[in-house]
Amino acid sequence: MTDDYFKVSRKSQLNVWIANQMLKGAGYAAAVVVGFGLIVTVIWVVGQFLPEESKQSPDPNTWSAVSVVTDTATA
Repeated sequence: MTDDYFKVSRKSQLNVWIANQMLKGAGYAAAVVVGFGLIVTVIWVVGQFLPEESKQSPDPNTWSAVSVVTDTATA
């Protein structure tokens, strides 16, 4: 006894399965992209509540304090 109630061919079943898998993968990818966008949006919204002075402060990069030592005696 088969469960093929609608007399669908094996090729059609495979095409439907492939389409279903592709749509599921696209849904997962869309969820990741939308989730990333929401995280970036939340960070931006929190940044809008910060005072203006914090946005104009100098860069806290530690490499900016490093000076390059050049040797002029070798020339």
